[in-house]
Amino acid sequence: MKRTLFALAAATLVTLPAVTVPVLADEAVFARSSGCMACHAVDRRMVGPSFRDISARYAGQADAVARMTVKIQRGGSGVWGPVPMPANPRLSEADARRLAVWSLSHR
Repeated sequence: MKRTLFALAAATLVTLPAVTVPVLADEAVFARSSGCMACHAVDRRMVGPSFRDISARYAGQADAVARMTVKIQRGGSGVWGPVPMPANPRLSEADARRLAVWSLSHR
């Protein structure tokens, strides 16, 4: 039993990077097609904060994904400076959550 579990865990660890990298690349394409990259970049401030800065600000907050999902859909202002983030009502909650998870993954 222990051998089987160990083999399964080892196989998972070996294949996990192969699964994760394309998913993150797909998320970057999705973020670009959703208009996020017009104002945000991964590692530098543009009109809005970088995804790394966003991730750092929300680090350790249990409700970060939920809060970001709402912010992506409804927009917001006053958190990162004078320029408001526009609402994205055309995004479904699932797509907004997908973008929130991706945005918060940059550390």
